[in-house]
Amino acid sequence: MMEEHTVYMQRALELAEKAAALGEVPVGAVIVRKTTGEIVGEGYNRRETGKHALAHAEIMAIDEACRRLGGWRLPQCALYVTLEPCPMCSGAILQARIDDVYFGAYDPKSGAVCSVEQMFSLPYNYHPTVTGGILQEKCSEALSAFFRELRRKKARTEM
Repeated sequence: MMEEHTVYMQRALELAEKAAALGEVPVGAVIVRKTTGEIVGEGYNRRETGKHALAHAEIMAIDEACRRLGGWRLPQCALYVTLEPCPMCSGAILQARIDDVYFGAYDPKSGAVCSVEQMFSLPYNYHPTVTGGILQEKCSEALSAFFRELRRKKARTEM
């Protein structure tokens, strides 16, 4: 089972690389239909390029999966995302009724699943299962490398 998770998280990492190439925070997400193993939605951060606050990887993947499957509920689906979801994305996950959430890196500043708050354990009418730390080192390094380069560029412009 862990190998299956690795395959999907690796795809999310590939999407995160697309975001980084655009100058976006490198977060990627995929939604998988558990009954077939088919990826039904993909997304990566596009807030800066799209000038849109809602353009998080998870929201993009949920939107594509809903359109593809023809409804706002995503039963029998799992989300794989390279970074622990924020409050907005956690709310969207709840609304879409996604069964399982797998994430890579923990987010101690704005993670709403385990780190800052635990939204999925609140008394909402729906509770997805959560597993963190899938390919955690790779996911964390992608983020660290991005912000390291951002700081380096900023330091060069300040000289």
